[in-house]
Amino acid sequence: MNEMKTPYFLIDSNQLDELLEDMKNSFYSFWSNGIIGYSFKTNNLCSVISYMKDKELFAEVVSSDEYLLAKKCNYPINQIIFNGPAKRKKEFIEAVDNGAIVNLETKRELRWLLDCNKEALKKSKLGIRVNFCIEDYCPNESQCGEEDGRFGFSYEAGELKEAILFFKEHKIKISGIHLHCSSKTRSLNIYKAISEVALKVIKEYSLDLNYIDVGGGFFGGVEGKPTFKDYFDTIYKILSKDVDFTKTNIIIEPGMALIGASMNYVTSVIDVKKTKNNTFAVLDGSRIHIDPLMRKSMYTYDIIRKKINLVNSKVDQILCGFTCMENDRFFKISDFMLNETDQIIFKKVGAYTISLSPQFIELHPDIYILKDGQIELVQSRKEIENFRMEGVYK
Repeated sequence: MNEMKTPYFLIDSNQLDELLEDMKNSFYSFWSNGIIGYSFKTNNLCSVISYMKDKELFAEVVSSDEYLLAKKCNYPINQIIFNGPAKRKKEFIEAVDNGAIVNLETKRELRWLLDCNKEALKKSKLGIRVNFCIEDYCPNESQCGEEDGRFGFSYEAGELKEAILFFKEHKIKISGIHLHCSSKTRSLNIYKAISEVALKVIKEYSLDLNYIDVGGGFFGGVEGKPTFKDYFDTIYKILSKDVDFTKTNIIIEPGMALIGASMNYVTSVIDVKKTKNNTFAVLDGSRIHIDPLMRKSMYTYDIIRKKINLVNSKVDQILCGFTCMENDRFFKISDFMLNETDQIIFKKVGAYTISLSPQFIELHPDIYILKDGQIELVQSRKEIENFRMEGVYK
């Protein structure tokens, strides 16, 4: 690692193995035939997708582009869970006709069903995404608060009822319901509410379902937070009151819970400078690589000191990135003076960072994987010679 050019990402495959094994053991202890779908949007690195496929996870995709990526990574269509509003009609129909689990999100998808193969529809795996006011069940825990989440067909506004009636009018079977909710807390209360609403919808509309998709959003590998077993136990205790699990399967769609804790970001100090009011330690990495939305208030990190100061006076130093944005700042170090070539290892940064990182000022860093004590380059930093040149004026 001392010879590797910073900044770079490093996936710890052993940690990933442990998290996935923990999740599988916990999940299958409740639902032996349950389905785990890996959320592509969380980290769409080809090596990560291949790993998840080898571990027999389904592909959970939320756009036609992700659907095509799953196919390119050799996923059979019947092992794809197709969610989200960004489906295109061509891929939607192909997925429905060839046995993918397709959770409908928009009214246009209802209309598209009428253009699907009639025989394929008889054995299709179609679900409806249920929109409900999670804030009513879990005050101050949802991401949107009283403004409501925007995904799916609203239970409270009657759009869910209209969608169900559309299915019944056209004699198309509803195979499942999808109830993923975005939350600030990822608490057990969220999954309690999801399970309670699932039962409410099933009873109210007399649904005979093949699956209930509770989505993702779990903590994974975070000390002091709910474990996988805690989540699944909460879901099981509520659904088992009225759901026959020999007929109705459970689907989960983890992403962050697996890859989030399994990836680090390694950077080096390239300069230490003083100004009138501050001292700055400048890194060759940037906050935009690990916090692209600039929302984090805390980071988990280690420091590797290459040279210890003989006079180690305590000075406040602001750790900042290489970009021209003044808000490219991480946090303040006060215990000791950082020096040029010291390294900062930011931990648990595998979720959404690769997908959201912009190519701003610097191109994307190298990505390595640590496996059985060996480090392998899985995605190299683009060089300018290989940068996209389409549309160049000649």
